[in-house]
Amino acid sequence: MSENVYIIGAGIHPFGRTQERSGREQGVYAVRQALEDAGLEWADIECAYGGSAAAGNADIMVNELGLTALPFVNVANGCATGGSAIASAQQAVASGMYDLALAVGFDKHPRGAFNAQPADYGLPEWYGETGMMLTTQFFALKIQRYMQLHGISRTTLGRVAEKAFRNGAKAPHAWRRSPIDLETIMNAPMINDPLTKFMFCSPAEGGVALILASEKKARELGALGDGKSVKIAKVAFKTRPPDSFEVFQAGISIKEGGKPTVLAARAAFEGAGIGPEDIDVAQLQDTESGAEIMHMAENGFCKDGDQEEWLANGWSEVDGKLPINTDGGCLACGEPIGASGLRQVYENVEQLRGRAGERQVSGRDGDGPKTAYSHVYGAPGISAVAIMER
Repeated sequence: MSENVYIIGAGIHPFGRTQERSGREQGVYAVRQALEDAGLEWADIECAYGGSAAAGNADIMVNELGLTALPFVNVANGCATGGSAIASAQQAVASGMYDLALAVGFDKHPRGAFNAQPADYGLPEWYGETGMMLTTQFFALKIQRYMQLHGISRTTLGRVAEKAFRNGAKAPHAWRRSPIDLETIMNAPMINDPLTKFMFCSPAEGGVALILASEKKARELGALGDGKSVKIAKVAFKTRPPDSFEVFQAGISIKEGGKPTVLAARAAFEGAGIGPEDIDVAQLQDTESGAEIMHMAENGFCKDGDQEEWLANGWSEVDGKLPINTDGGCLACGEPIGASGLRQVYENVEQLRGRAGERQVSGRDGDGPKTAYSHVYGAPGISAVAIMER
């Protein structure tokens, strides 16, 4: 029987651009903040899992944090790197092998779009020559198809972005902290039809660290109850099934297949013993506005096409029936690949602890949220879901 696992410490380095710190230094900053939050020393941590796409290997952090001989595993799974790190740390503690584990991610991307290479994903050069390695094109084509199939309007895409920037203005760790009105979003320069520049996230910088503990250790440290810790009800991680269509894939099946997000969501809900209707706050992968819309359905929170009604009625706002991306998501925070998935979990920890300030979700009974949901999606078709409870 696996151990219950709790998040007892959380730290974040603000996202955006920080010229004076390297990506690794931003990760170290987050780790030290998480240690302070948990009332621990670096020497107390028994194992670590971390990732970065553009700022060096995470295990090099021990040069600054201290040489304690702990096992430190580097994680690399595209935009799902953070989800993979927390899944690995959770499994390490749940197995009973360790009592204290660290999940950490950081990055420092250069300006401009991500520069993925076809060969890195087993693709021929022609795939890159068509421009499909530029993810803005892929996601634009994907949401174009989805809009045609399910009656989603461009205005709904704009409303997702408008909500993101409004929420980001209330999150101290967000990069974009100024609200942007719908008209400005809709009339901004078109990047890839139907998505304007304010409908895309940008590569960025930042770091996040989470400290996980067994129930025994959390109790020993006095970290259970009173908003001090958050229980991880279930973590699920899936890769793409047959006949799915994912980023960095050179063809699409003529028949509709499964989706990694659908599989991860189903496994997470089954493992936690709850359903989508039981979630009080959710953070969903929003590489661009269309991704949030599609992922609302793929994670089971609504039916395909219902997003039009959701956004028009404000149901995914901080004060709506299911607040989504309460810190502005990737659109407002940017997407430092190593840190992004862990930022979602950090935001949910803040919400469940009642420490989210102006963006705090009230919950069903006005006593704050009791359940929270994090979802990441990365190339070439990887999805991780974490469900947490207080």
